Amino acid sequence: MDGKRYLNTVRFILLVAAAILIAAGIMNGSMNDVFVKASKICTECMGLG
Repeated sequence: MDGKRYLNTVRFILLVAAAILIAAGIMNGSMNDVFVKASKICTECMGLG
């Protein structure tokens, strides 16, 4: 039982850390930068850019 509880605790901590880092990235404007770069790469691959 302790091993399963430990894994659940680690998973929860990682989930919370991921949510905090995603929120921090959105707040500092990184989301827009990633979207612009991704859209440029996709249009270049299709020969539109």
